[in-house]
Amino acid sequence: MKKLITTALTSALFMSVAPQAMADDHQLNEHQQRAREIYEEIIGYRTARGHNMVPTMANSLAKRLIDAGFASDDVQVVEMDANGDPTALLIARYPGNGSGKKPIALLGHMDVVDALPEDWERAPFTLIEEDGYFFGRGTTDNKAGITMLTNTFIRLKQEGFVPDRDMYIMFSGDEETGMITTQALAGKYAKEYGIEFALNSDAGGGGLDENNQAVGYGIQAAEKTFVTFELTATNPGGHSSRPRADNAIYDLADALKAVQAYKFPVRSSELTRSYFATMGQQTPGETGEAMRAFAKNPEDKKAADFLRSKPEYVGTLGTTCVATMLRGGHAENALPQSATATVNCRVFPGISIESVQQKLQTAVNSPDIQFKIMGDPTSSPESEVRPEILAAVTKSIHGRYPGLTIYPYMTSGGTDGKHFRRNGIPTVALSGLFSKPSDMFAHGLNERVQVKQFYDAVDHWYIVLKEIVGSK
Repeated sequence: MKKLITTALTSALFMSVAPQAMADDHQLNEHQQRAREIYEEIIGYRTARGHNMVPTMANSLAKRLIDAGFASDDVQVVEMDANGDPTALLIARYPGNGSGKKPIALLGHMDVVDALPEDWERAPFTLIEEDGYFFGRGTTDNKAGITMLTNTFIRLKQEGFVPDRDMYIMFSGDEETGMITTQALAGKYAKEYGIEFALNSDAGGGGLDENNQAVGYGIQAAEKTFVTFELTATNPGGHSSRPRADNAIYDLADALKAVQAYKFPVRSSELTRSYFATMGQQTPGETGEAMRAFAKNPEDKKAADFLRSKPEYVGTLGTTCVATMLRGGHAENALPQSATATVNCRVFPGISIESVQQKLQTAVNSPDIQFKIMGDPTSSPESEVRPEILAAVTKSIHGRYPGLTIYPYMTSGGTDGKHFRRNGIPTVALSGLFSKPSDMFAHGLNERVQVKQFYDAVDHWYIVLKEIVGSK
């Protein structure tokens, strides 16, 4: 594999920031210390759209891998244009023993949703340790995953480990936006290398209650389809002193109220019913009862209605659509000539985008509202959790939390995994992080992860990979 290390490297790539002085620094082993160093460096790159830092970060990671002993021909940085924004993908091959087994891919994304420093309580692109947390943009989504996979590759290489097949790190550079690099990885490169299945660091993981007690660990095995519609009302307009009976803003408002009122049919699959059955045993009170009831009978309207009233579960019971953005009018003293709303939908696997649009148009019931699909929505099937993957994850997680329930689930969000699944590559996500519901700030202000959970996760991928690709 040809090495493409560009000249974008600057002195920032070679910085080595020592961990902050902590009372328990002496307790960190060499792998945790290296993880902390990688984490601190890459949090410092503002890899959001428009800042041209993804290629810099990719080259930095490539240099680390080469310095650790990977052949330069096995490390590749490919710079790309993502709809006018410079980005890059990173591929690193860990050679196997030549057994003939098909390779596996390890996924993560280097880019982040942007963060405005003036809105944050702390500098978002500086790793800050405070009150038992690491704060910074990307601390969870997804620079922790990038850190863990990079660190694990280095650790295994230094140990002289030889897997029973090739492993490929495949880091994308625009997962949060156009997924141009993702599509290249899932299509061209995965096909070229003959990838059998992929493991994703960008989803899955464990849950903690508010007392920091582990309540379960989920393996993400499916994703809903992300599709965005623009709804537009138009009008001849006119002077604001002469109001008309019809008005683009009012017409659009009526359409949005119809979207708000419409509820898509309840849906379930073997995966989601299994999820609710498992979580129902772990969840107390009325919520647990509703989970168990729905898992037993998805036609149970009372149980479905109760779960749908909870934002954390509504997405698991079917398709959802919600208005997220508005624009309209052109002057304060003029009647609006147009008004447009963005409606984002997360579509249950197996449901067509065309049928979702038809349902919305029927609910709106107005020929004057124009519908437009934005971008190129990607549908993907569910993936089976292979027995060897489940066994490897169980060994890692039970080493930290003996006997903890492990279950597959479907996420309402989207990751690189959907493009790999769409291309016929089974993909599951299994982050090593655990978190509380009150600590979920990905894409939001003051993103954070518990320091203890970060260090506890350092061994996760090491154990999982040695179990899956260790020579038997």
